Amino acid sequence: MRPVALLLTFLMLLAPMAGCISSEEPPVPVIEDEVMDGVWVTGGDGLPVDVEPFDTTYYVNDVGQQGPEPSIGVTSSGCIFLIALEKVMRSCDSGETWINTVEGEFTQAPSTSDPWGWVDPLTDRIFNVQMVGLATTWIGWSDDDGETWLGNPHDSGPVPLNDHIKLATGPWTDSGYGAIGSPVYDTAVYFCYNKLAGIFCYTSLDGGATFAVGGQAFGLVTTNGGLHGAISSAPDGTVYVPPRVATPTLVVSKDNGLNWEEKTMGEDVGTPNPRKNSEMAADTESNGYHVWTGADQGVYMSRSTDSGESWEQTSLRISPVEVVSSVFPQIIAGDPGRMAVAYLGSEDAGALGVPDIDGNPWDGNAHYATANVSYDLYVTYSLNALDENPVFQTVRVTQDPVQVGSICLNSGDCRDIGGSNRNLLDFNDIVIDAEGRIFIAITDGCTGECATKDVPTPEDSRDRLGTLVYLASGPSLLADVGELTPLVAGNASA
Repeated sequence: MRPVALLLTFLMLLAPMAGCISSEEPPVPVIEDEVMDGVWVTGGDGLPVDVEPFDTTYYVNDVGQQGPEPSIGVTSSGCIFLIALEKVMRSCDSGETWINTVEGEFTQAPSTSDPWGWVDPLTDRIFNVQMVGLATTWIGWSDDDGETWLGNPHDSGPVPLNDHIKLATGPWTDSGYGAIGSPVYDTAVYFCYNKLAGIFCYTSLDGGATFAVGGQAFGLVTTNGGLHGAISSAPDGTVYVPPRVATPTLVVSKDNGLNWEEKTMGEDVGTPNPRKNSEMAADTESNGYHVWTGADQGVYMSRSTDSGESWEQTSLRISPVEVVSSVFPQIIAGDPGRMAVAYLGSEDAGALGVPDIDGNPWDGNAHYATANVSYDLYVTYSLNALDENPVFQTVRVTQDPVQVGSICLNSGDCRDIGGSNRNLLDFNDIVIDAEGRIFIAITDGCTGECATKDVPTPEDSRDRLGTLVYLASGPSLLADVGELTPLVAGNASA
């Protein structure tokens, strides 16, 4: 994408349902999109439905730093945190300027081989989680918007060798670890990672300073998978971890991580190979929404209305059929039925069936995409996702590619195409703030000259620029808020 801030206005669809880093660029331009290109309203099959449009405005700007596999969070002050590599970038003016809050902080990891960040929505604690080699994980935290930090470099469980680290928080329940001793922090802090033998998850009673209880939550990598997506929790304290497996699956705990149970779904649409993580979100009434890329490369969803006990087995396609390839779906939910999914996708249907990078007919899998395939950021929004016939409203947010050519989805099979095609690494992220406004963190591989060329090539698309996207105006994911007050860069936080 162009390395300047863009305010992108789209027509979406109305569902009838209940030291700073500064680019020193000119003021953020507003681009009016008066045509319907890049906007779809679809049903649960990815096909069009007849629904009137509403206006939304997205803000897009880079953070001035490299940022593969970024995480994002927003505190109640309005400050935005984007965590990638060893950096914790903060903006308190709606994304216009950024500062690295951990630069020179001796309490934080000086390097990383796997980053993760989390902002506790109940306490505003900011977590900076860094994998140090494969030996340990260095967890840092701040309770004052990143002004000061504390950390512990030894939260790696009983045996070193950990990978694919994730951390999240959730409400305490009155059973399991929630009933053991006296938790001294307002929320349970969960820390999960892969140890080759499976997924191991631990629960902290003291806000992430130590992880005294936990163990293996899911089986062997060699049998049913050990890599996993982000941890998520529901208001009733249910915790979810999505393992990376052929059959879409969630590992669920009702007792703060003491016991885990597997829930499967999505056998009707399957998953591709190679694949990335599925992702899960719960709404304010603890209904669940699980999304993944299906075998046909569309984005699919299964829903639960009983707090994760049971999941529908007929999957909904939430991406329009025009999107023939998708990767990195990330989901967030607000009030019941109100959810948003961000993902990278391609509409290059003309490339289907032509030889891919291995000479086989391309089936839409991003791992094998050729030079004539490009990827943009898409956001699919729904305000009635729990209805029998939900409406999904999708917009192509970016106006130049995020990536050109293949996106490596298997670290053992990446390609050197003018540089490694694993420049984006493993995931993006999406959250909401207290107003129900969505914030998205992505990695932009096509910047500078790549973003301005008529026909950019994969060799041009090897950057990994950390980029913020948020809904500047439009419908909140919280019903009582209604239409969000327009938010643009330069607005100072309260």
